Amino acid sequence: MLIHVFGLLGAALSMSIAWPQVYRSCVRRRTGGLSATACMLSVAMPLGWITYGLLIGDRFQVVTNTVSASTGLAILIALLATRPGTRAVRPLLASAGAAAGVLIVVLGTAASAALPQVTGHRAAAMLGTALAAVSFVSAVPQPLALLRDRHQDISGLSPVRWVLAASACGSWLAYGIGVGQPAVWASALIGLTSALTVCAVLFARRSALTPATA
Repeated sequence: MLIHVFGLLGAALSMSIAWPQVYRSCVRRRTGGLSATACMLSVAMPLGWITYGLLIGDRFQVVTNTVSASTGLAILIALLATRPGTRAVRPLLASAGAAAGVLIVVLGTAASAALPQVTGHRAAAMLGTALAAVSFVSAVPQPLALLRDRHQDISGLSPVRWVLAASACGSWLAYGIGVGQPAVWASALIGLTSALTVCAVLFARRSALTPATA
C-alpha cells in the first residue's frame, strides 16, 4: 500500500511540475535561462516512458507522462517563439539531436515488441534500460547551462518547478525501489541529482540578487 502511495504522489507531483514553468514561459513569455536541448528532451523522454508504461501496463507512467509531454511541448514552443536564435538551423539541429536519438530508441523498442519472440515485459526492460541511460544525458543540459554561464539571465526559470521536480523524483525513487523497477529508480535518482543542482544554483543566485518568485 505504501508503495502505491509513493506512486500516486510521484504521479501527482510529476503532473504539477511543469505548470509554474508553463505560466512563466507561455503566459509571461519569460524563457531566459532555459536550455533548448533540455526542453526538447522534456518532450522526448515522457514519450519514452509512456511507451514503457504501455508495455508493462503501468497506468501511473502512462497518465503522468502524457501530461508531462504536453506541458513540455508548450514550454518548448514558447522558447522557440521568444528566442529567435534557437530557431536557427545549426542550433536547432544541435538541440534536436539528443531528442531524436531518444525517439529512435523508443520506436525501435516498440517495434521489437511486435516480434513473436519478444514479450511486452522484455521489450519494456530493454526500453527502461535505455531510458535510464539516456536520463543521465537529459539531466545534464539544464544544470550544465547554469554552471557554465553564471551571469546569464535566469528570469525564465521557475524555482517552484525545480522544487517540485526534486520532490517528484524522490517519490519515483521510492516507488521504483518498492516495485522492483530498476529503470524507474535509476532514472529518478539521476533526475533528483539534476533537480537539486538546479535548485541550489537558482536559490544561491536569486538570494544574492533579488527575492525568488515562482
